[in-house]
Amino acid sequence: MLTAICSGFVLAALAPWAHRRLGDKSGWVFGLLPLGLFFYFMSHIPGLGQAAAHKSHDWIPSLGITLSFHADGLAILFAVLISGIGFLVTIYSGGYLHGHPLLGRWYAFLLMFMASMLGVVLSDNIIALFVFWELTSLSSYLLIGFHHREEASRYAALQALLVTGLGGLAMLAGLVMLGMAAGTLELSELTLRGDLIRNHPHYLPILVLVLLGAFTKSAQVPFHFWLPNAMAAPAPASAYLHSSTMVKAGVFLLARLSPALGGAAAWSGLVGTVGAATFLLGAFLAVQQHAMKRLLAYSTVSALGAMTMLLGVGTPAAVKAMAAFCLAHALYKAALFLAAGAVDHETGERDVRRLGGLAGAMPFTAAGASVAALSMAGIPLFFGFAAKELVYESLAHSRGVFSVVLTFVAVASSMLFLVVAACAAYLPFFGEVRETPKHPHEAPWSMRLGPLLLGFFTIVLGVLPALATPLLAPVAKSILGEHVHLHLGLWHGFSLALALSAATVAGGIAAFYKRDALCRACAPAMRATAWGPARWYDWSLQGMMDGAKWQTRVLQSGYLRYYLITIILATVAVMGALMITQGAGLSAMLLRRSSAAIWDLRYYELGVAAILVAGIAAVVHSKT
Repeated sequence: MLTAICSGFVLAALAPWAHRRLGDKSGWVFGLLPLGLFFYFMSHIPGLGQAAAHKSHDWIPSLGITLSFHADGLAILFAVLISGIGFLVTIYSGGYLHGHPLLGRWYAFLLMFMASMLGVVLSDNIIALFVFWELTSLSSYLLIGFHHREEASRYAALQALLVTGLGGLAMLAGLVMLGMAAGTLELSELTLRGDLIRNHPHYLPILVLVLLGAFTKSAQVPFHFWLPNAMAAPAPASAYLHSSTMVKAGVFLLARLSPALGGAAAWSGLVGTVGAATFLLGAFLAVQQHAMKRLLAYSTVSALGAMTMLLGVGTPAAVKAMAAFCLAHALYKAALFLAAGAVDHETGERDVRRLGGLAGAMPFTAAGASVAALSMAGIPLFFGFAAKELVYESLAHSRGVFSVVLTFVAVASSMLFLVVAACAAYLPFFGEVRETPKHPHEAPWSMRLGPLLLGFFTIVLGVLPALATPLLAPVAKSILGEHVHLHLGLWHGFSLALALSAATVAGGIAAFYKRDALCRACAPAMRATAWGPARWYDWSLQGMMDGAKWQTRVLQSGYLRYYLITIILATVAVMGALMITQGAGLSAMLLRRSSAAIWDLRYYELGVAAILVAGIAAVVHSKT
């Protein structure tokens, strides 16, 4: 596993040099690495029912820090998605950024990001996990800000880095406290000591600090604002970040630490409530957007909220639903983002109101996007339907008023998902034909392959969902700590979940045809969001800059006399405070130490002191 991760960093370092020699073939050649890693991780699936593979390498033994890796069901699911979608995004990049002078640098950033994400999901040591966690923030900063000459790209990249970086610092403190409370830094051991951790007096601070890291990374309310702004990145980065990598790192961390931190009322309340709020708010904001990538970005925020909410519920049914939904979302969201990038690339337009009738000019892209949209909408025969059924079933069988509220949130948000899916696929490809800045034509094969392959797997798993069981059942086992039975079928009979699915489709179709009236009705709420967390972020950043300028202006005036006055006054103030608080005892102690120190002076120290005194005297008596 260490070799798999290091190979990504090595190829990233060589990518600019290799691209200059490989030219247009570089994307296909570089794609061989993630493709090989995909098959390597897929080969682990048959053995997931047994003991998880574990490798450990000494790093800083004196501090108990090792490069240890643990390949259980949860890690393998994410590793398969990271490497598989990474392969498609790598070859897609060659077509999307064809002829770009910095394409070699782009491959370096992309491969570095892939290797960092693999390090996050495979690490068993929490300090090693944090190192890879921060590497994902750094590499995503480089990807989002790739068009560095554009102010919007620079702003979005810095915003993503600051928000996730501050959350990462809080998470580091929480992880260190967690390791001290559990007596180990190894996740595989730490998750077995859940009772010890939950009963620890520092459990609540640990939980809050860890959740800050997870929530900022996965764009949970109120930290959701950075993710849509990250759409300033090129489409390949958007597809990769939103489907299977960085934004799901927070969800992965919650799932990984659920055995240790979950099961308490604080966990269920915080994680479930924040997830539900993000689920609903993200879907609401998504239907208000018109740019293809932004409406998909807000729907990603909503989907991340759904996964967080299910982990907050924490029942076996909810955990199984989370695993299925995670896979379904990765397949359809990557396909939709890649299709959106192809549309923008070939037409020069990204506003869905100005797009239409592209299916004739871009049939392959339209096919992949349509399948992905139907899966996102939860239509039968597509894998998204099977995942949505599990979500509804897990919530419907929970007890209490809270479960009723969560069920309502899930149904309402899923209706809006259907609206987003229709806006992302139906309007551009099957709507009324419209003129675009560029004459539309089909994208090159490097850009077609991703949506088509992802759409193919979506259909196969939709018709034969049981094929996903060997991959998803071990995920639930990793989180719950016990073997679970996962039944994925095309037909579960007449049930409450089926009724909710039917209501979702009917309500979603009605909302799509009334979307203009819906947007007008929600206009006041949208105006209110302008004063939300994004504005607070700008105010905070501007406040820090103004404070830094004031501090520099006051403390760094450029006049030596002010520096000397400041030093002398500070010394007098500190000594005066000590004299007041310590009284005569301090004076006596200083006198004893001073008299004793005089006899310990060496001759050259006396000489230096004499020179200093003479210099001061010369300065005082100087006339110029």
